[in-house]
Amino acid sequence: MKTLSDRTNGDTQVKVTGISESDEKVLHRFKRGWMWNHFFLLEEYTGSDYQYVGKLHSDQDRGDGSVKYVLSGDGAGSLFLIDENSGDIHATKRLDREEKAYYTLRAQAVNKRTGRPLEPESEFVIKIHDINDNEPKFTKRNYEASVPEMSDVGTFVVQVTATDADDASYGNSAKLVYSILQGQPYFSVEPATGIIRTALPNMNRENKEKYQVVIQAKDMAGQMGGLSGTATVNITLTDVNDNPPRFIQSIYQLSTSESADIGSSIGRIKANDADVGKNADIQYSIIGGDGMDVFNIVTDRATGEGVITIKKHLDFENKRMYTLKVEAANTHLDHRFLHLGPFKDTATVRITVQDVDEPPVFSRPSYVIEIHEDNNSGSIMGAVTAWDPDAANNPVRYSVDRHTDMDRIFNIDSTNGSISILKHLDRETLPWHNISVIATEISNPKQTSRVPVFIKVLDVNDNAPEFAMFYETFVCENVKAGQTSRVPVFIKVLDVNDNAPEFAMFYETFVCENVKAGQLIQTISAVDTDEPLVGHKFFFSLNTMNPNFTINDNEDNTASILTKRGGFSRHETNTYLLSVVISDNDYPIQSSTSTLTIRVCGCDSRGNMQSCNAEPLIFPAGLSTGALIAILLCIIILLIIVVLFAALRRQKKKEPLIISKEDVRDNIVSYNDEGGGEEDTQAFDIGTLRNPKVMDANKLRRDIIPEMLFPFRRTSPIKDNADVRDFINHRLEENDTDPTAPPYDSLATYAYEGNGSLAESLSSVESAATDGDQDYDYLSNWGPQFKKIADMYIGKDSYKDY
Repeated sequence: MKTLSDRTNGDTQVKVTGISESDEKVLHRFKRGWMWNHFFLLEEYTGSDYQYVGKLHSDQDRGDGSVKYVLSGDGAGSLFLIDENSGDIHATKRLDREEKAYYTLRAQAVNKRTGRPLEPESEFVIKIHDINDNEPKFTKRNYEASVPEMSDVGTFVVQVTATDADDASYGNSAKLVYSILQGQPYFSVEPATGIIRTALPNMNRENKEKYQVVIQAKDMAGQMGGLSGTATVNITLTDVNDNPPRFIQSIYQLSTSESADIGSSIGRIKANDADVGKNADIQYSIIGGDGMDVFNIVTDRATGEGVITIKKHLDFENKRMYTLKVEAANTHLDHRFLHLGPFKDTATVRITVQDVDEPPVFSRPSYVIEIHEDNNSGSIMGAVTAWDPDAANNPVRYSVDRHTDMDRIFNIDSTNGSISILKHLDRETLPWHNISVIATEISNPKQTSRVPVFIKVLDVNDNAPEFAMFYETFVCENVKAGQTSRVPVFIKVLDVNDNAPEFAMFYETFVCENVKAGQLIQTISAVDTDEPLVGHKFFFSLNTMNPNFTINDNEDNTASILTKRGGFSRHETNTYLLSVVISDNDYPIQSSTSTLTIRVCGCDSRGNMQSCNAEPLIFPAGLSTGALIAILLCIIILLIIVVLFAALRRQKKKEPLIISKEDVRDNIVSYNDEGGGEEDTQAFDIGTLRNPKVMDANKLRRDIIPEMLFPFRRTSPIKDNADVRDFINHRLEENDTDPTAPPYDSLATYAYEGNGSLAESLSSVESAATDGDQDYDYLSNWGPQFKKIADMYIGKDSYKDY
């Protein structure tokens, strides 16, 4: 504490208390009535009395009680009180340095009797001494951090920061030290900076992924008695590719049916990888085995599995078991951990082909049987052979499809397949018979197959020759011996395969623009003018490879034209020409190339053709319906505004001066002319009606253009005592006959009113010569025409009120 003492010989002495007597110092300062140092006050005072701050004393104070001390400034009178007689200063409340660190006050000594200051006002400061009353606080209560697994010791993880509200420049109240309370031995923290680092090598995410570390910040440089605060740091180990894929078993057993389609899946295998994300991506492949050309494996990225599919048709009777060697390898390798590899694994997959009950199989795709027409009923003319391709080799039963033998001419033995005739054959009636034979498994009647049988009836000389036609001829009576007569001879031309097959009809088909790949667009057939022995059999193919279309031989003398791609455009190409090669199976083989015309057309969603013309491209506007409507409304509003503005410009109407229905004045025409008041010499002048001579004969009209189309015509003078009615009629006649008058109704100005005219001013503004009141009661006697003006001048409120 400081105490201000008396001034001696013109200087001020300050005695500093709170130190030993040997260290007491007397300070001298000249030419001032006060001497002081900073006052210091301890914060968070807990006593019951007011806390003493210090004492102020002036050298003008002689101790006779005539001096009064006055305090002003921060907290004076409320927070700080001064004894006006002694100058002692006390603090009335507990002070917190963190709220306010110092207070600036002003002191003055005044005479109690006169109230005049004895010395100039002086300023001093009360500083608040800090105590350690605030614990450290972290900027975050919970921190989130991550570090790669298998990191080296000392790898940076995260830095935490704490602050202390105490005075860092005074003592150790704000000097912080960081320490780790939870998380050892995996992590450590630097005491001065709060940086967290790894403390244990080879931390494996697969063993433990998440760690919770508690960090403490303690003030007083970590000494005993200091305050502390804590924060939690959640640390996650991120994955690295340090684990190779591994199959959970070395051998996998799969099975599939021999009737499975190409491309179908027969099973899945999976290799496990302890890593996650891209570090666990696996690529599967077949690296060996006897089924490499029959099976394929693809990787399912969603599940990480290897899917085994079929590449070729399977046959149980030919091969019942396949073996594959499958490899699973990581696609993203980390070279830091290659020593932990290899990052791949292999497994064996055994695939068993399951038998399927297949229909019987004939020895030939078709049979041709010949029989002479003279064979008796019941004669066997040939046989067909079929068997069960399954391992069980079930017996087969044969039958004739009666839809192909409606007359029941043929019969077949159900056990051995021998075909016999039931009725007499006549080659001259029907030389060829085509029937179908059905083979059915006895154990499973649903398994059937059929084969065409072509029966050729051979000719037998069982008909005597006869006239090719009925002849009726004559012989002359005088005929001589040796004369001859004529008879027609018929020559049959036998067929040879000298004509190539061709389209059965003219084809012109279309393809939709929105067609998809593999869609049927046309089925074609062929004809051949030749007559083969066994019947026609046509083969269809394309002349060259075509990127747009392909052909599929239906093996029934027809073929299907299919699209090879989707998305055709008639604006690019509206017509395609497809060359199709058609061949027969006779000897020698004949073939021809025919052209199929395919047009590109627009179709609806059901594939119905709508238009095949190349219509102009219509590009979308890119605006929604709402935007178009908004633009249209804006245009309409602008047009309405323009029309209204033009109409207002053309028809500007002013309100009439008199709108009242009670206005009954006669012969009043409003021309909407606005005058200039009393001095307007162009306005109507009643004096002209009384004295026409005052009118300026050379004054131009205001209702026509200034340029005179005709010479100015003077009006004839009017007698002095002419009646007003005669005067108006005369002027009206002049205007009607005046060629310079405009062709529309207008105001004809005859003279002027105002100062200078013979009629003088007609206004009532200056009509009162005296300050006296004028009686306007006589206006009520002028009739209804003057009622309006009478009401204006004979009102309840007179000019006296004003």
